[in-house]
Amino acid sequence: MDPPHPPPIISLCGVGALARAFDLLLTIAFSAPPAQLFSAPSAMILFVIVSLPFVPPNATIRRMKRLLFCLLTTLVTAQATAPEVEINAEPHHYLTFENKSIRVFNVEVPPNTETLTHWHRHDYISVILGPAEIANNLKDKPPITVKFADGDARFATAPFAHYVRALGDRPFRNVTVEILEDEALRNSIAKWDPNKNEDRGLEVLPQGTKQILFVKDGIRATEFELQPGGIVPSHHHTGPHLLIAVTDLDIRSDVEGQGPNSGPVPAHFKSGDSKWLPGNYSHTITNTGAKPAKFVTLEFP
Repeated sequence: MDPPHPPPIISLCGVGALARAFDLLLTIAFSAPPAQLFSAPSAMILFVIVSLPFVPPNATIRRMKRLLFCLLTTLVTAQATAPEVEINAEPHHYLTFENKSIRVFNVEVPPNTETLTHWHRHDYISVILGPAEIANNLKDKPPITVKFADGDARFATAPFAHYVRALGDRPFRNVTVEILEDEALRNSIAKWDPNKNEDRGLEVLPQGTKQILFVKDGIRATEFELQPGGIVPSHHHTGPHLLIAVTDLDIRSDVEGQGPNSGPVPAHFKSGDSKWLPGNYSHTITNTGAKPAKFVTLEFP
């Protein structure tokens, strides 16, 4: 008499349980971003998933346990060994503007999802759009939980690699301004005089406020809040500046002088929009909309 065959794995686990296991594995595999899906660990995962249907029906429990253990071990190490990408290859970073001085990325990370591990090769300034809470995972360091308020502006010194996870039920949205000339600007002569409070301070405007937040790499970050009808009085821009809309904006820039670009210039911005503006002109800004307007300017030397 032939020795009894080991019981088939299907009969031991049940068709339903095995189907649920396949469903979970396929979900993990095919929801991964492309850069992770074709990494070495993910390739191993896919190989195991594809191989499972061809396991002989008389496979033993011990052999199946070894196979599933290898799969789970690979899944655990996949994130730790996931490839590091450059910021312009990270799918949550959308390049919206670039010149010799800056690259501007609009970043949006949906709730309870995370970016790929990506490199910041240049110093940058980020402006947060909407309240958010994140886990900031710097390479080779424990994660840090950070809470942001709407309109927060932060400066970060490069280089470093990290990935960010959006916590809670809100997305993490921001405008990231990469400073391409950071090395030269670090060593430049300071343009903003601290003795004249040109590097920090709060000024009350007609129906609004102007707050100088900081000066980093020679760039001055300033936050403006204007009620409907509020005005930023006449001021001069020697160098170029970047305007970043925190809220939706309906504003009018009244440029002084007799040149072709002088006179009233109306503009509409959606939250997260940004615009690079040349220097060497004076103007006022008026909130012509029906709602409060909030924006941040980055003034370059």
